[in-house]
Amino acid sequence: MVVAPSWRGESLFLRLLDGLARTKASRAADAADVAGVVLTSLITVPNWPFFNRHPLHWLDPIEAEKHPKPQPAISGPKKKASKK
Repeated sequence: MVVAPSWRGESLFLRLLDGLARTKASRAADAADVAGVVLTSLITVPNWPFFNRHPLHWLDPIEAEKHPKPQPAISGPKKKASKK
């Protein structure tokens, strides 16, 4: 036997989302998220002078081709020194 839902034409999922959106905790969490995004944007987006005090000077692509990358040294297994 199939029991019909008691709600009228609305999706249960939408009703749950609506209930969650109306809670104070959800609104406080949303406000904290927005504040975090705004704070992070204010710190990182503008061209602040203190970020440019010590700029990194990258090699031009032509210069980088002239200087090959260093290869890691291959070392064998190390032997322990025996005490006599």
